[in-house]
Amino acid sequence: MPIPNPIAFTVFGIDIMWYGILVAAAMIVAVIILYKRAPIHKLSSEKTLDFVLICIPIGVIGARLYYVIFNWAYYSGDMFKIFNIRAGGLAIHGGLILGFLTAILLCRLWDIKALNLLDLAAPSIAIAQSIGRWGNYFNQEAYGGPTNLPWAISIKGQMVHPTFLYESIWCFLLFFVLIVIDNNRKFEGQTFLLYGILYSFERFFVEWLRTDSLMIGPLKQAQVLSASVFIIFLVIYIILRRKSKYRNRIFY
Repeated sequence: MPIPNPIAFTVFGIDIMWYGILVAAAMIVAVIILYKRAPIHKLSSEKTLDFVLICIPIGVIGARLYYVIFNWAYYSGDMFKIFNIRAGGLAIHGGLILGFLTAILLCRLWDIKALNLLDLAAPSIAIAQSIGRWGNYFNQEAYGGPTNLPWAISIKGQMVHPTFLYESIWCFLLFFVLIVIDNNRKFEGQTFLLYGILYSFERFFVEWLRTDSLMIGPLKQAQVLSASVFIIFLVIYIILRRKSKYRNRIFY
């Protein structure tokens, strides 16, 4: 892959970054899919926009805070850097955690089943991640170690694994898998839990290749979190699946 230019174009002396364009595009696509599929979950399409208007900004804040916390040594010397997200620095795990917590809180306030909403949101989140990861390409971040593979990218004169691409492809395929699952789900929470399981599985192994990971001491935080989510979500999935089968036998 060629070395990208992070600047898409300039307007009145202001550089418009590809990173921002791609993140915005990812959000727009996700919202359109969410809006169109809401009736499948017996939810008002307009109501999903209420969630979007609150959860997306809070999710972005969560993604930034998460990244800043694990890079505090870099940001502590210049607080203004914290607000310069045009240069990159959004951690998806932080956005997901704060976004999901906000959605669950809103569900309680608005008397909506949280698992049903999260099932609806899961495919949209996956496709948004697939698109948004390309922002890392233009910012030359989220890359792996040296490789001679034909699809390697050049970072500081060295050919490395495009780990952003691996995750983008995985999330793109995950989107279609989740759509199929969601259209035929056996219990509430199935789509959301499978998203957590399958995304965490991929992220754990791709993180081995990355050289710019956020760290918890000697450990890569994304691997620690991914392993934890994988195990917890898998246990919950098995429990809910068994309960679903049991209820089906009872009423049969």
